[in-house]
Amino acid sequence: MIKLTQILVLVCLTSLSAFAQNSTEIIQKSLDKLNGKSSQGEMEMTIVRPRYTRSMTMKSWSLGNEYFLIYITGPARDKGQVFLKRQTDMWNWIPNISRMIKLPPSMMGQNWMGSDFTNDDLVKMNSLVEDYTHRLIGEDQIDGLDCYKIELIPKPNSSVVWGKINMWVSKEEYYQMKGEYFDEDFELINTMEASEITQFDDRKLPAKLVMTPLNKPGNQTIMLNKNLKFSTNLQQDFFSQQNMKRVR
Repeated sequence: MIKLTQILVLVCLTSLSAFAQNSTEIIQKSLDKLNGKSSQGEMEMTIVRPRYTRSMTMKSWSLGNEYFLIYITGPARDKGQVFLKRQTDMWNWIPNISRMIKLPPSMMGQNWMGSDFTNDDLVKMNSLVEDYTHRLIGEDQIDGLDCYKIELIPKPNSSVVWGKINMWVSKEEYYQMKGEYFDEDFELINTMEASEITQFDDRKLPAKLVMTPLNKPGNQTIMLNKNLKFSTNLQQDFFSQQNMKRVR
């Protein structure tokens, strides 16, 4: 006969497993909402510093979580640069010097084009589902939306930038409304806040993302999403080094 304590242990383990599964499903649904099967759009990034502000415009294309391409359309000094993520590899095409550079994993945590977003943030190098474990640690309200608060911890053999991520995902629409990004010592480095829910094609998404580094007062990067379209006819061959030189 199974003892009462054994039954309680089994119940607890089953509950913990369900919680983990639910948290993973929430993160997956938030990524599906954000990326779709494929997407293309335009973005404007504003980099705010204590002594200056500069803006950059770009086009982006994605196919699932494995393929991303970003083409910079302005300003003139940066126009034509292209960033490609193809599965686990990331490349940068610099037309002014006709040079193709492969970015090593060690550079994924570096700031992208002088902004407060990392290379990893912009091209989603690491899968939030596959490379992290997930745990529901609370609930909260962000901009009037009821949200799950989920803790993401890297799996032992994952090559990731962050030592921990806390993410707030809205309960009804699975918007990623807020993120906290910690280093390997669990020190909070960056916060991301999303707002301005907007209709894009067949779905609503936050149009505005603000990334703020906590150790650099006065620094901030604002990303505005524009003209997003989903379920496009993109194929894997679009995301090639050859197309980096042709895309416009």
